[in-house]
Amino acid sequence: MAQYETEKSWIETSASFAPAMFGAAAGVFLGDLMHRDTRRPVAFTLAALAVAALAPTVVDTVADKVNGPNSRRGSRRTLRNIRDAGIDADDFADLEDEVGEHMFVG
Repeated sequence: MAQYETEKSWIETSASFAPAMFGAAAGVFLGDLMHRDTRRPVAFTLAALAVAALAPTVVDTVADKVNGPNSRRGSRRTLRNIRDAGIDADDFADLEDEVGEHMFVG
């Protein structure tokens, strides 16, 4: 067993849980172990649980597509963060008062 074993995040856990739930729903739906009137609600409930388990993965993927670095919004956010990373205008005014005319070369 590795000393540095990584743990799955809850999104990965729910994504790995969803196929099992779909399989269980299909098995109950297609199986003849229960009466038909009982089998359908159980199968639909298991399918709904599978969709709910898969929802975080879908939301994470869509959010990454919309806000990711390759999207228009992501590019704008990156540029805004680069522009805002410098000194604030208020701090710049204080610096200009201290340094005076020697601040600018040329």
